[in-house]
Amino acid sequence: METRTPGLVTATGIRRVFGEAVVLDGIDLAIGSGEVVALLGASGSGKSTLLRILAGLDQDASGKFTTSGSQAVVFQEHRLLPWKRVADNVALGVRGDAVKERVAAALEEVGLADRSRAWPAELSGGQSQRVAFARALVREPDLLLLDEPFGALDALTRLRMQALFGRLHAHHGFAALLVTHDVDEALLLADRLLVLDTGRIAEEIEVDLTRPRAVDAPGFGALRRKLLSLLHVPASPEETGF
Repeated sequence: METRTPGLVTATGIRRVFGEAVVLDGIDLAIGSGEVVALLGASGSGKSTLLRILAGLDQDASGKFTTSGSQAVVFQEHRLLPWKRVADNVALGVRGDAVKERVAAALEEVGLADRSRAWPAELSGGQSQRVAFARALVREPDLLLLDEPFGALDALTRLRMQALFGRLHAHHGFAALLVTHDVDEALLLADRLLVLDTGRIAEEIEVDLTRPRAVDAPGFGALRRKLLSLLHVPASPEETGF
């Protein structure tokens, strides 16, 4: 695999077994500074398992990996504490100077400056996920680990959150590993796509499309068809056989 310098993530031979099931079988991975990498594959292919290993949340894997710089994780569920107001959720665990100012700036960036005193129960699903992004941003991460962060949102809110991610990445320049099932999302947001199959990275695709991207941009459709083929998903109704 091509070496990316400077590297924020370097993983070699990552293997994870659950009982007799081999979920990850020798994964090699590198993520460079500022790079967005999307990880795709069928359900159960090990996408979230790999992300959890890199986040330090799974200590039972073998192989070697190193991460440099600061990192933050955004999950599919926002995981806000219902007994804390929005600003207090964003500030949770944050250390250093000017925490209140940093929290206010993060909420401003995600469009929730006026909701800092709200309770989580008063927020919509999209607003809650924006709070989760603010909670990650306030840590000023070099690397964002994203486990299907838009998967629980409705279609329109998901599009808005994808656009928000693009703006935040352009502004902050963090690197990201994005676990997703959404082919269009991967093509819209990522610089590189990795397809997991039978515990290994079966394919690596560079996304050489001009930003900002749109689904009707030249070259998008061809990449989409290639990716769907690799995922064994019909690209059109005619291919289903019905």
